[in-house]
Amino acid sequence: MVVAASVVTVVGTVTGMISALDVGRESGQARPEVTSTPSLAPPPAVPSPWPSRTRTVPAPSPTPAQRPPTASPTRTGRPHRTATVSPRLYRHPDSQALDWVRAHPDDPRTALIASRIAGRPSAVWFTDPGPDTVAARVRAVTAGAAAQGRVPVLVPYAIPDRDCGGASRGGAPDLAAYDAWIDAFARGLGSGEVIVILEPDSIAQSGCLTDADRAARLASLARAGQVLKAADPRARVYYDAGHSGWNPAVEQAALLRRAGAAASDGIFSNVSNFRTTADEIAYDRQVLDALDGPASLGAVIDTSRNGNGASPDGQWCDPAGRRIGRAPTLNTGEPRIDAYLWVKPPGESDGCEGAAGTFTPSYAYDLAR
Repeated sequence: MVVAASVVTVVGTVTGMISALDVGRESGQARPEVTSTPSLAPPPAVPSPWPSRTRTVPAPSPTPAQRPPTASPTRTGRPHRTATVSPRLYRHPDSQALDWVRAHPDDPRTALIASRIAGRPSAVWFTDPGPDTVAARVRAVTAGAAAQGRVPVLVPYAIPDRDCGGASRGGAPDLAAYDAWIDAFARGLGSGEVIVILEPDSIAQSGCLTDADRAARLASLARAGQVLKAADPRARVYYDAGHSGWNPAVEQAALLRRAGAAASDGIFSNVSNFRTTADEIAYDRQVLDALDGPASLGAVIDTSRNGNGASPDGQWCDPAGRRIGRAPTLNTGEPRIDAYLWVKPPGESDGCEGAAGTFTPSYAYDLAR
């Protein structure tokens, strides 16, 4: 997108920065396979309420999933830096970025990566389809967030035939196993506020399936939303809308309707992609209009890597010249846009700069500059 996340002023030595990033870390805490980023500062004493949900619609290793190549208008000039990160979003005390920062205090890239990436709240991904431990791993994150009065962002990513056999292939062996995994995932939610980004690409990319398999997947996703909401009525569950360069809004809305999205809290877009915030706002509103659900439905946009928009040549795999985007926040100032989130942790590779899902410092540094 056109704007990028705010700059955190670097004060003191890298060692001091690492200590600040470690605030709130709990010993023995269960760690998900792919984690969000940690906190730079203590949490607020009393969290503010959710932003207004007024809806006035203008005229429109596991790794986060990959995207088909789509071109975007070239954005020129250095991106503008926005205001501060929302204090209500939870920054998990373990992440690949923080691990790298701790291990490389003398690297000349460490200060920038620590301040602009490792200190920001990112989503926590759960990608291991085994149901035996997922409830405990989810509970470790939600309990940590609740103790700080903050809102975690969780990404269940274990749908069968995940990524259509691409770089993020995997998932549960079948939908019966997936349903059991979702049941276990839901048991870890607790009773606090939580944002669930349900299965990136599972709907937008479902064209790789047969008609029967697609119908079964959409039914399973509808069930998943119901299970998650029943387990924690304060959970906010969002469904996959792809992004503005992918499926037409009316087509995507038809699929979302079959997946039960109209009974959820809304949709998400641009996960692991680079489309501009302006394009995503317009597209998401078009999808919501076509979905024809309750006026309370909203959208969240992944702004983790969209500060310069998409690559002009349509490259989706760690393209050069991209930047971090708008700071994660629950207060967008945009009708029907509930949040800008860092769903894809910046610096974790799509599979070109490094192995898919692994933190790649050279790529992180380029995004943060």
